[in-house]
Amino acid sequence: MSSESSPPAPPPPSATLTPDQTWLTALETRRSVPAARLGAPGPTPDALARLLAIAARVPDHAALAPWRFIVIEGEARAALGALLAGAYRTRNPDMAPEKREKFAGIMSRLFPAPLAVVVVSRPNRETMIPLVEQELSAGAVCLNLLHGAQALGFAGTWVTGWAATDPEAVRLLGAGPGERIAGIVHLGTATEVPPDRPRPDIGVLATHWTPPA
Repeated sequence: MSSESSPPAPPPPSATLTPDQTWLTALETRRSVPAARLGAPGPTPDALARLLAIAARVPDHAALAPWRFIVIEGEARAALGALLAGAYRTRNPDMAPEKREKFAGIMSRLFPAPLAVVVVSRPNRETMIPLVEQELSAGAVCLNLLHGAQALGFAGTWVTGWAATDPEAVRLLGAGPGERIAGIVHLGTATEVPPDRPRPDIGVLATHWTPPA
């Protein structure tokens, strides 16, 4: 990435943090916007550099950076979609033709948003850091991308599916041996924000530990 796209240096950390209502409201109201409802404008090169820097500020035991980014934008979106559609047809020869063509069509239109960031999980298996910790760090990167996008005035969605799990599709996306796709994060400007979905009852999910009897 060019020096013109380098993100600004973050402010020094404060010893005392005070509640920020704007930030809290953003966290309390964040929601995903389907890729088909993400239009232009997408993040500029400077905004993208800032987003990736935000994404990388996640818990990372031993500072391994067990993840990397693949950016898909411009004409590359349609080119990759065509390759994924062809791979879907080849990988599913026994599927009913109509069903196969339906899902191949979905693959061909997989990148409708102006920009997508593929977050690749690349755990270091030669360290003592548990694999699950490294994979969770990659998941945190995906969520940080969504929070950063919202803070910059964009919207996004984090998806996986066939394109993120099939070995040939994963290869086409650019992942190598020993790597997995943690998520495909589509980013753009919301053309329509869907209504919020029901949220979990925290009172049911949260308990307080007590000593065993």
